[in-house]
Amino acid sequence: MPKNELKDFLDSKVLQYNTVDFIEPDPISVPHRYSIKEDIEIAGFLASTIAWGNRTMITKNGHRMMDLLGNSPYDFVMNHDEWQLERLEGFVHRTFNATDFRYFIKALQHIYTHHGGLEKVFTTHQTADSLQPAIVALHEIFFEIEHESRTRKHVANPAKGSVAKRINMCLRWFVRQDSTGVDLGIWKDISSSKLSCPLDVHSGNVARKLGLLDRKQNDGKALLELDTSLRNLDKKDPVKYDFALFGLGIFEGF
Repeated sequence: MPKNELKDFLDSKVLQYNTVDFIEPDPISVPHRYSIKEDIEIAGFLASTIAWGNRTMITKNGHRMMDLLGNSPYDFVMNHDEWQLERLEGFVHRTFNATDFRYFIKALQHIYTHHGGLEKVFTTHQTADSLQPAIVALHEIFFEIEHESRTRKHVANPAKGSVAKRINMCLRWFVRQDSTGVDLGIWKDISSSKLSCPLDVHSGNVARKLGLLDRKQNDGKALLELDTSLRNLDKKDPVKYDFALFGLGIFEGF
């Protein structure tokens, strides 16, 4: 497909899927519950952390996380007592369990207390054209305090070749200025041009069929290749095409 036809095709799919109807069945509905910036950040970060597997179950468990935090995630993170962490006992989403959940609360408290919050981490460590170094920095900062080794797998590290799908999705939510109201766009000091596509099996397969990606393995090199292709289509808002790749893969079986 010629580039101009491919762009027109994908732009039409963005218009089809980047609508408010996307919100309710998606994990993005979890941060959409809130209006306070820090609540949105913590809700989004936690919901995106468990975003693998069945979409319905991810969304359900993301909302359950908020219920366990008393529907005030920032207040819970900053002001919880040890005994309050006991209410998280029994939470499980695939391999993410209560041990991981408790640590995430403590690590987020550490970040907001000692590093200025999630946004500050990313604005400080972004580069001229990428947020991947900032994700590496987040991984290092997140595990500065005492933790169990099992929990490290739940925060991606691009320095190890990870595509960091879930964090890149979370960054899309926070950074992208979306006229339709799906993505939240609460971080104003990071350009959408630096966002990376949340690459997974479905989006990768669709991207390969469309000629946007040649590399067979979903790794850091594949992410860079896909990002380059999408930025060639729209250098200011490349990850809007995540909606197209997702819709084509999940809803249309492309």
